[in-house]
Amino acid sequence: MSEIQIRDPFVLPLPESNEYLLFGSTDPNLWSGPATGFDCYRSSDLVHWEGPVPAFRPPPGFWSHEQYWAPEVHYYRGRYFMFATFTAPGHFRGTQILSANRPEGPYTPWSHGPVTPRNWQCLDGTLHVDGDGAPWMVFCHEWKQVHDGTVMAQRLSPDLRKAEGTPVFLFSASDAPWSRPLEVPSTRALDFPVYVTDGPYLHRLSSGSLIMLWSSFGDHGYAMGIARSVSGTVLGPWIQEDEPLWGTDGGHGMIARTLDGQLFLTLHQPNNSPQERASFHHLKELEDTVVLAPPAAVFSNSRTTPGRQLQ
Repeated sequence: MSEIQIRDPFVLPLPESNEYLLFGSTDPNLWSGPATGFDCYRSSDLVHWEGPVPAFRPPPGFWSHEQYWAPEVHYYRGRYFMFATFTAPGHFRGTQILSANRPEGPYTPWSHGPVTPRNWQCLDGTLHVDGDGAPWMVFCHEWKQVHDGTVMAQRLSPDLRKAEGTPVFLFSASDAPWSRPLEVPSTRALDFPVYVTDGPYLHRLSSGSLIMLWSSFGDHGYAMGIARSVSGTVLGPWIQEDEPLWGTDGGHGMIARTLDGQLFLTLHQPNNSPQERASFHHLKELEDTVVLAPPAAVFSNSRTTPGRQLQ
């Protein structure tokens, strides 16, 4: 892991082949200049990795050529779907859906451009299939346009080709007690604070409770908290936990299970480029949330950072 620069890591366990695939934002310069695409890496133990394997390369005429961010891969109705963020001059940032027959790709465009609203600045779309089987995309309406970033839910067509209906507001970044205003030079001249929303990821607990990981900034830099759905559905209402799950210089995480069934957290740490690396940490599942569990040997290569741990 120390050799792989990656932001927004996403792990796809593949029990049928006894391995994991790791996706993420992998271009050397994620903030400017031409983008290459997305890569993935293979592992059988979450410690030793092989790759990179090209997972997506833009086809001729693809609308975006810069800032390729946050790919997630979901298996849905017999295919693999990648949700990823793209932008281009003259276009608003948005999440487009790609698809492939194999989990490692190659992925090609599936939706016709972004499925986020075309006149919104959006990022970090994730797939959630609710209890009635309806597919939703949960995404962030970016602080650069709304100042207090929000998390939204968008109904998708059953084939994931397009959005259906209008986006539904779930919560604002400032709703979380742990979230703090962004302090960067571009915001200091403003007459109001700005708050970031990044990287939503939904997880259904064994109890049936629905939680969401999402990232913002806290007292110690980039951080990640948990929101809980009162109704157990994507539409909430959502209640924010008081303290972040991960509080220091790391975030944009997701939850998965190891091949032997253990729950674990993936996130990037630290948050500054080009030092970002994927980090893996055991989780303990409670009735309506998760907490960090003591580290185990399988993740001995992961660094530890103060967080909300099991006591």
